[in-house]
Amino acid sequence: MSLIAELKWRGLIQDIMPGTEEQLSREMTSGYIGFDPTADSLHIGSLVPILLLVHLQKAGHKPFALLGGATGMVGDPSGKSEERNLLDESTLKHNLQCIRKQLEKYLDFNQAIPNAAEMVNNYEWFREMHFLDFIRDVGKHITVNYMMAKDSVKKRLDGISGMSFTEFSYQLVQGYDFYWLFKNRNCKLQMGGSDQWGNITTGTELIRRKSGGEAFAFTCPLLTRADGGKFGKTEKGNIWLDPSKTSSYQFYQFWLNAADDDAEKWIKIFTFLTREEIGSLMEKHIANPSGRLLQKALAKEVTVFIHGQSEYEQALMTTGKLFNQTEASENLSEQDLHSLEGIVKSIYAKSEILQGVDLVRFLAETGILPSKGEARKMIQNGGVSINRNKVDNIQFIIGTEHLLHEKYILIQKGKKNFYLVEAK
Repeated sequence: MSLIAELKWRGLIQDIMPGTEEQLSREMTSGYIGFDPTADSLHIGSLVPILLLVHLQKAGHKPFALLGGATGMVGDPSGKSEERNLLDESTLKHNLQCIRKQLEKYLDFNQAIPNAAEMVNNYEWFREMHFLDFIRDVGKHITVNYMMAKDSVKKRLDGISGMSFTEFSYQLVQGYDFYWLFKNRNCKLQMGGSDQWGNITTGTELIRRKSGGEAFAFTCPLLTRADGGKFGKTEKGNIWLDPSKTSSYQFYQFWLNAADDDAEKWIKIFTFLTREEIGSLMEKHIANPSGRLLQKALAKEVTVFIHGQSEYEQALMTTGKLFNQTEASENLSEQDLHSLEGIVKSIYAKSEILQGVDLVRFLAETGILPSKGEARKMIQNGGVSINRNKVDNIQFIIGTEHLLHEKYILIQKGKKNFYLVEAK
């Protein structure tokens, strides 16, 4: 199966420039994707671009990861309703170093192979470029009419906040990235999200007008969740690839909790399982949806890819400690409880509150729920568990017999919120 056919089957292609598939079949082709350096870690929204580069390299082509050291100082209007904050040089430098380390985990940068991955920073070629040089050597090749016809520009111009000249010029800056890589690194392909199509085609047009060359491109669809929510966002914010920002357990749980419709789509996009392997999983999942086999396979594959086998096994172990209803909570050692740090919120309470206090008062005074009224409602709705045992009686009394290792109580609120209350 060709690279393009593989990516189409996985749902990873939306727009594609004519001749792209033929170019990839003809020779080893260098292709790139840009990464936004606005944070010191990539998040799962960056996973699709990473996977596109991995697929490209697996197919024998050469991947370039473009880190936007210069464009991070400008801001990209694509898909946004407001202008984003611009970053200073020292912050950008730190972010770029962190992102570089992350990308080295997923792509093969071994220079001994002909299609070794490379990282480039567009600050390298924009650093010495003066404004007058830019408008003379780049700006004259692309008309304002052409730029204003782009959907990303139209939406902003029609909006309340409008668009600054800085952001309006972004597509020229990104277009020049493609031209520079084409001219200096023989890079003939750019990939990105569908919201980047306008910027990407500006690059191919600049290459055609400025050098008479031919370049190619394709984009992938922007992901949405089945419930309409934004992909990669949770109540706690972004799902980061850095385990210090999002633990391997939390990362694993994100994928494990995918809706069936999302899991069916995501297992093709985010794993390297074959069509046959996915087909077999789908059949088993349809036969027994409650087993969540599809979600478990998805969560495993993505967690191992991002964090490694040992972190995946640790996430499984933590999941078992929190959710395994067949094992008594008394079997959790103090080490087990402390290993949940960062996943389970720690709360300290006075010893006397744990010696014969009703559950409603306990939940309110420890701050697990904001008031006694909210506590009663949550208990009556079956949303509270003590040491993994559900409690629906608002008269329930917590006493010393409920303490694990004579000083801990494990509280679950709702499906995903855990608290470890420690007597002091």
